Amino acid sequence: MTSRFADGLAVGSDLVEAAERAVGQALSRLSGEADLVCFFICGADPDEVARAGESAMRLAPEAHVIGCSATGVIADGQGVELTSAVSAWAATLDGAELTTFALETLTAEDRFVVVGLPERTAADHVAILLADPYTFPTDAFVERSVDVLGDLPLIGGLANGMGGRGSVRLFADGEVYTEGAIGVLLSGSVRVSTVVSQGCRPIGPTMVVTRAEENLLLELAGQPALARLEDIVSELDEDDRELVAAGLQIGVAMDEYAERHERGDFLIRGVIGIDPEREAVAIGDVVDVGRTVRFHVRDAATADEDLYDLLDAHREELGRIDGALLFSCNGRGSAMFGTADHDPVALRDTLGPIGIAGFFAAGEVGPVGGQNHVHGFTASVLVFSAPTDTPGAP
Repeated sequence: MTSRFADGLAVGSDLVEAAERAVGQALSRLSGEADLVCFFICGADPDEVARAGESAMRLAPEAHVIGCSATGVIADGQGVELTSAVSAWAATLDGAELTTFALETLTAEDRFVVVGLPERTAADHVAILLADPYTFPTDAFVERSVDVLGDLPLIGGLANGMGGRGSVRLFADGEVYTEGAIGVLLSGSVRVSTVVSQGCRPIGPTMVVTRAEENLLLELAGQPALARLEDIVSELDEDDRELVAAGLQIGVAMDEYAERHERGDFLIRGVIGIDPEREAVAIGDVVDVGRTVRFHVRDAATADEDLYDLLDAHREELGRIDGALLFSCNGRGSAMFGTADHDPVALRDTLGPIGIAGFFAAGEVGPVGGQNHVHGFTASVLVFSAPTDTPGAP
C-alpha cells in the first residue's frame, strides 16, 4: 500500500545500516517522489550518528531532508527509547513550496541576533524547527518569534544526544550541524495544522494575578499567593495531593476575554518553589499583573485523556488526515505511561494507519492560543490533511 505520507523504523547497533533501512522503508511506501524527508537518530556515538545522517540524506537527493539526533525515536506505531534506532518519515507534497534553513546565533553587544531565517511570504503555513538546546536560545527565539515571523506557527522539538552537551547533531539538505537550529518552511498548496497536548487538568478556581515580581506570584485575587495555594490543596483528595507533591503546574489563560477557562485554555508552566517569608509562589515564567491563572496537576490518566480528546476533535473538524509528525517529550513515554508506545499509539488510534514519525524531545515547540511557545511534558503534532479536492475532505 502506498500513500502521500509514509514512515519507517529500524533498530540496530549499526546506525548507518539502520538509517538506510528506515529511510528506504519510508521512501518505498510513497505513492510518488518524496518532496520532504525527516529522520531521527538515537545512538551513543555522535560521530556514528553523523555518518548515519549523511547516509540518510544521500538516499533522497531530490527531496528536502531534515533530521536530528535524539534519545528516542518514533515510527511504525511505536516508540524506541535509549536504544540505537532510526525513524524516518517521507512525504509527497504536490504543489507545496519548501525552504530549508539553518539558524545560528551572533552576539551583538548585550543581545543576540539569530541569522539564517528565510524570507516570509503570504503563502507560508508553518515552519518545522529542530534545535540544539545547548547552543541555541530556543526559548527566547520562540517566545519572540512573532517579532520576525508574525503569526507563523512553529512546531518541532529540542534535539538531544545520548551524551548530552556536544553530542547533538542536526541535518539539513546534505549538511551536518553541531550547533544552532535547522528546519523547513512549508508554503503553498499544503493543508497543515497543529495539535499541542500539555496533558494537565486544572485544580481550584481561576484567579487574577494582583501582585507579582518577575517570576514570583505575590498575590492571587487579592490574597497572598501561598495562602491561596494552601487553601486549594487543603480541599483536594489524597490522590490529587500526591500529584501536587510530585510536580505542581500553573496555567496562564491565553484568552483573557473568554467567559470560562477550562482545560486546554492555558499555557502550562511549572511551579518551581515557594517563598514562605514573602508568601509567594515561584513559577517557570514571568506573568504580568492582571493575567488569569489556575493551578494544574499532571498524571498519566490526564495526559492520556487530553491527547485523545484533542486528536479526536481535530479529526472531526478536518476530515481525513493523511500524515503527521510527532514531537513527544522525553518525560512522557515509559517515564509517564509505562510504555514508550503511548503517544504514537494514540495518534494511530485516532488518526488512522497513516504515515507518522517523530522523536522524544528535550522540549517541544508548538503554538497555544495562537502564540508559539516551548513546552515540557507535551506532545506537539503537525497534522497533514487531505487536499481540498480529495473526496471526504472539507
